[in-house]
Amino acid sequence: MFGYVKIGAAVPQLKLADCISNKEEILKLIREANEKGIRVLTFPELALTGYTCGDLFFQLPLIQAAEQALKEIAAETAELDMVIAIGVPVMADNQTFNCVALLHQGRILGLVPKTFIPNYSEFYEERWFASAGDLISEEISYAGQMVPIGADLLFAADGIPFLKIGVEICEDLWVPIPPSSYQSLYGATLLLNASASNELAGKPQYRHQLVAQQSSRCLAAYVYAAAGIGESTQDAVFSGHSLICENGSLLCETESFSRESQLVAADIDLEVLANERRHHTTFMGQLSQPEAQRFYREIHFPMTESPLGKLDRHISPAPFTPDDAHLDARCQNIFQIQVTGLARRMEHAHANTLVIGISGGLDSTLALLVAAKACDYLGLSRDHVLGVTMPGFGTTDRTYNNALELMRSLGIQMKEISIKNAALQHFEDIEHDPEIHDVTYENTQARERTQILMDLANKTNGLVVGTGDLSELALGWATYNGDHMSMYGVNAGVPKTLVRVLVNWVAHSKEVDETASRILLDVLDTPISPELLPPDKDGKINQKTEDLVGPYELHDFFLFHILRFGFRPAKVLYLAEIAFDGSYDRETLLKWLKNFYRRFFVQQFKRSCLPDGPKVGALCLSPRSDWRMPSDAFNRVWMEEVEKL
Repeated sequence: MFGYVKIGAAVPQLKLADCISNKEEILKLIREANEKGIRVLTFPELALTGYTCGDLFFQLPLIQAAEQALKEIAAETAELDMVIAIGVPVMADNQTFNCVALLHQGRILGLVPKTFIPNYSEFYEERWFASAGDLISEEISYAGQMVPIGADLLFAADGIPFLKIGVEICEDLWVPIPPSSYQSLYGATLLLNASASNELAGKPQYRHQLVAQQSSRCLAAYVYAAAGIGESTQDAVFSGHSLICENGSLLCETESFSRESQLVAADIDLEVLANERRHHTTFMGQLSQPEAQRFYREIHFPMTESPLGKLDRHISPAPFTPDDAHLDARCQNIFQIQVTGLARRMEHAHANTLVIGISGGLDSTLALLVAAKACDYLGLSRDHVLGVTMPGFGTTDRTYNNALELMRSLGIQMKEISIKNAALQHFEDIEHDPEIHDVTYENTQARERTQILMDLANKTNGLVVGTGDLSELALGWATYNGDHMSMYGVNAGVPKTLVRVLVNWVAHSKEVDETASRILLDVLDTPISPELLPPDKDGKINQKTEDLVGPYELHDFFLFHILRFGFRPAKVLYLAEIAFDGSYDRETLLKWLKNFYRRFFVQQFKRSCLPDGPKVGALCLSPRSDWRMPSDAFNRVWMEEVEKL
């Protein structure tokens, strides 16, 4: 199952106070959910009676009808390996409680009463219901079973790792410290909220924020199932707006004001949640506070893993890149992080120039744009940027001309220094045949360029701005003490797929003029290459990086899921097959996945001594912040799993 569990939220067509009709509609949705493979299903608050029954909650026939309906639902679902959460009014200890009953294979696992009872504005619940804090009993006889009752219940699946369920009801979420906050600290990874939130102007947006934020704070999945339009419209209208979030992200939601019953489902990733909690060392810190001390009774139930069908969640092939809805704001934010980081470093070092090697490729282009903007940010003229193009044995006319034109269009200082003679002299000094195009041939050029930049920086009281990106650092695709080294690496936190997006964003923004925009678009269209081998017979690039190390879109995908979430090779492959369906076959994915693991381990020594550079996203490979790995670790565990795949 790779940690995935399919969960759902159901909004049944409601007939107010008609428990028999409501029972049938609930059973219909349960059967539909079972066909979809849903393992945990949540219904709204007081789903068996309706939330807006008012003083009918004082009527014993209604309370007893709800109990009988729940008993029949338990019997009807005895063969289903599904947890079903249904809102129901329950009498206990001379009071009535607004509860959620959890069912599994005919057993009522527990009854969780609402803790915070609203009694303001349109809400008048204290007239009918007591708070969970007023409960005396820990177990009651209900629907023919002895059932645990209380807000101190957590429900743990014995057969599915990390699946522990916490429950709260509507208003419980809207208070300063919801019960789910404590439930998550004590292990609940899935939080269920049976709600009857009425609809008001602007409330859907607030509800989105509330559920997403709580799922994020709790590092949990959160199901919010809300009462639909069948509720009374005497003084309020209910829309049935239900949603499922995971760690701050919306996975799915229902249509508001639907006249039909609705069922939405999503596969939550329990493995991600468990890994995030282990990674965030402050998550459990709250337990040291006296007010966080709680005692929860864990109710265990057997649940077997089932084969994964179609995954009910989107797997992006480009996890580092923003979606279209947030593209402009996200790119602006990332670009400004880079600009501010470089500007602050330049200011602190009292540097007069920013020295950059300009190749006409993607990475140096982005670094140049950042440097130019950093000067603008500091109120300096752009001639404080010294762009140096250093043609060598592999430089093509296309990249050479783009480098020159871009520097002119941005109004920076320009310098051209050929490295050919220096490299030939070095080959002679170390007795290397220049006709042998091996790693010595290539790295000589990279180190010669870095030496030039470093010496120019000394000469001009400047800083060498590094251009290498996060993807290259992951793969070790840099010459040690060559392009691997700089005085500040502005792209160190930006993966290759995001570099492309940022350059494209600048090309279509007001940051550059029409000439620069045209050049940027051509740079984007140029194959990625270090240009360290001679061009082909037509003068075109003869050394394409992605032919050698693999497509960057795959490596960025691997990088994200392996380092961000710690997924094993089998899960990474499973997700890649979904994300790149129709683009790469399994054999190709495995080829490059194996290459990623191989390179990632053997190239750690380059990452252990990286220059400073800004972190811009959730993932960074700096040895001073996010990634501390021994350079001599073995990759056997991972490689053996890849071989088995």
